[in-house]
This record gives sequence, C-alpha cells and structure tokens, in this order.
Amino acid sequence: MFESAELGHSVDKKSWDAQVPGLREALLNAQFELASQKRFPVIVLIGGVDGSTNGETAKRLLEWMDPRHIKVRAFPEPTEDERQRPPMYRFWQALPPKGKIGILFGGWHTAPIVDRAEGRITSAQLDQTIQRIIRFERMLAAEGALLLKYWLHIPKDVQKKRLKALAKHPQTSWRVTKLDYQRFKRYDVFRRITEHFIRQTSTGEAPWLITEATDERYRDLTVGKSVLAAVQERLAEPTSAVVADRTPPLLPAIDKKDVLGELDFGKKLAKAKYEDALERWQGRLATLTRDTRFTRRALVVVFEGNDAAGKGGAIRRIAGPLDPRIYDIVPVAAPTEEERAQPYLWRFWRHVPKLGTATIFDRSWYGRVLVERVEGFAPEADWMRAYTEINDFEHQMARSGIVVVKCWLAVTKQEQLKRFKERENTAFKHFKITEEDWRNRKKWDAYHRAACDMVDRTSTTSAPWTLVPSNDKYWARIHVLKTVCKALEKGLAGA
Repeated sequence: MFESAELGHSVDKKSWDAQVPGLREALLNAQFELASQKRFPVIVLIGGVDGSTNGETAKRLLEWMDPRHIKVRAFPEPTEDERQRPPMYRFWQALPPKGKIGILFGGWHTAPIVDRAEGRITSAQLDQTIQRIIRFERMLAAEGALLLKYWLHIPKDVQKKRLKALAKHPQTSWRVTKLDYQRFKRYDVFRRITEHFIRQTSTGEAPWLITEATDERYRDLTVGKSVLAAVQERLAEPTSAVVADRTPPLLPAIDKKDVLGELDFGKKLAKAKYEDALERWQGRLATLTRDTRFTRRALVVVFEGNDAAGKGGAIRRIAGPLDPRIYDIVPVAAPTEEERAQPYLWRFWRHVPKLGTATIFDRSWYGRVLVERVEGFAPEADWMRAYTEINDFEHQMARSGIVVVKCWLAVTKQEQLKRFKERENTAFKHFKITEEDWRNRKKWDAYHRAACDMVDRTSTTSAPWTLVPSNDKYWARIHVLKTVCKALEKGLAGA
C-alpha cells in the first residue's frame, strides 16, 4: 500500500515558484465561496508516522488560505475531562460548521493504531473501533461534510535521518522524545497495523490519499491541489433539491397491534400512596447519586411522549432529590442557527455528561424520527438512517459508563384533549398550550405510527425504552422514578 509513496517524488524550486501563486489564489477563492455558500464543512484529516511533518503541512495550508476561517485541532492524550466521556466526544467538539474548514491532526485514526501497536488493545478490539470510525465518517458524509484524509508517509530510512537531524539541532531537539525512538524501533509493526487500518477505513465516502512526504514541496503541492480540487468539485454541485413528501416505507404490524396501543391506561395511584412512594423513591435516588460508585458512572434520562403527557412534572420529580451541582436539564426545541450548521447529533453530543453527573433531556435526538419525520423537516433518507446513528450514539454512551434511561410518556387521545382544554382555561397553565400543540394533535395517527417505529427500532439492550401510560400522573411519576433508580442500581453494581 505504501510502496507508491516511496518512489522519491520531488518538486524543484523553479516548478514550486511557478505553481504556488496560482494555487494560493485558487484556494483563497474556493475558501471565500465556501464561506459564502455555507452549504457544507470541509474536514481535513492529516496523519502519518513520526517525522512526516504533519504540522508543516497544516502550516502551509494556513499560509495559503485565510486562517481566520480555519479551525485547527491536534489530539494528544485526552484530558481528564475527555477521559470521563465517550472516546468520540472530543472529536465531535472539533467539527467545523458549514462554510468553514477544520484541519485535524492525530484525529480519530491515531489512538487505535498506537494502542494496537503497543498491545493495549487486541486485533478484535481494533476492528471494532474501525467499524465505529467507518460509521462515524459515513454519518459525516451523509450530513454533507466533505471529508479529506491524507496519510503522509516516509520510508524507514528517511524517518531515521529526520529524527537524528531534529535531535541534533538545539532549536528542534525538543521535538524528539524517547517515545519517538521507541516507536521508530517498531516501525515495521506500526506500518503493518497502519496498512490494515487504512485499507479498512478507506471508503467511497472518505478515501485515504497516501502522500509521499520525503520532499516537502511535493508533499504540500499534492495536498494543496487535492484540497482545492475536492472543494471546487463540491462547490460546483447544484444545491440539493427539497425531497418531496412521500409515504414512509415502514409498514404497520400485520395483526394491527403496536407497542403503544397495548398499554394499560387504567393504572392509577391514590394521592396518599403517591406521596409516600414519592418520598421513598426520591430518597433512594438521592442516595444512589451520592454513592461513591457514582463517580465512575453518569446518568442520562431522556423524556419523550405525547404533548401534555406529563413530561415536565416527571422531570421535576427526578431533579428534586438531586444535588443541583451535578445535573443539567436540557430542553430541546427547534435547532439554532449554530446547531443547523453541524451534523444533527452534534447538539446532543455537546451535552453528554462526564462521570459523576447527570443530564436530563426534555425531548431529545428522537426529534429526527418523530417531528422531523412527520412534519417533513427531514428527508426520508435522513430519518431512516437516524435509527442506526441513534443506536450507535447511545451504545457509545453506555460503553463509557453512562446509564441511559429512556421514558416515553403516553396518554390517550381523549385524555390529551381534556388536558389541552384545562391548560387553556387555567391562567397559570395557559403558557403550556400553543397553536403547535393543536396542529400536532391533528396528526395524532402519524405521530403514533412514528413513535411505534421508533420504539421498535431503538429499544436496545444498552438503552431500552420504558413505556409509561400517563393518564394518571401520580402513577406515571412513581413508575419513572422506579425505572431510573433500578437502572442506576444496576449500573452501580457493575462500577
């Protein structure tokens, strides 16, 4: 795989001086058009062996373009804060918005290669990571990102000379460490693992360009021209047309039954029993979140459900016993301009809690397969692939020690109407009812079907749905509290 990058390509100074001015002008023009259109972000991944001067290539791109519109991030060892969240968390934070360019070195590709070469993970674990990376990059491409990946390669003898030259010069000796020499001794091991990694992660959506980095002029011209060609090609593409509304391809059950239609809405709890149970279960939740083992776990509670099903009341009963310093409540509404400039899940990844804390979502990432599906805000292809992306997101949280609890609060159509009218006629509840609530009610059947499909496709072992019949608010609140406590108890038992 690397043989073609070891042929000794070079560019003389005369050719360099002749090509660079035109290339710089074209890159600046493309960058300006990118910022003007704001249709997609450009993500440039730069990787390579030690001594391939990845940083110099990034500096060259910054020199040739306007650095004010380029976001550069390097990824050394994760910080303490990053170690307390899923591994992909820090990469989500580094994604550039639409209209901008992000240059990432040491991105999501570096750690898996190093960990495998140094024996910290097995071959099977490396392949699992590779599959996660492929899904991530496929999602970025589906969201419209232009992902350009460059592996800067130098032969073993060139790397040895460069390390010696850097170590010898007083002004560059700090760039060479004992770790660099240790890894150089295992050059062949790193090369074998890297070839496997690149072969697996070079996909149609995000192929790797292996670039010889022995000659810096050849290296920089190759990368610069490649970036220019890719950006120009994407800019020349027509703006995506609005996808027409069409019947969703997911068919209802043959027996006409569904998971929500089978709920028992007759469950009730007397007020006196409710108050006793509330004190008992809130006390248990308070104790669980103060357990020393909770410092090795985190909690995410997701609330979805019909309008007026009692999500706000349930959230208050969950938050009540918690230390205010350890939790956040995230109300989810229509995305902001900043959020629309990023991949869909970005605005939820930014709220993933660190260990020892909790996040409660009032509505969530399920908006894509609910309101965006029903109202036609997302094309069919987008909400159909969202099921898999959501499952992957929740699985990553669960694997990193986050207890994920998802509650769907359901009421009957008759009970919802009763609550809507009560809100309209009660002064301190009037703010809770809007024209949008009435519009959504007219699409009851469409939302019901979307919710059933959602539960069928996203209730997993690591993040199961709890369906809560909520015609009686007292019963529903206690059931939610019990669900959260039992899930947290199970999570702490494995901490």
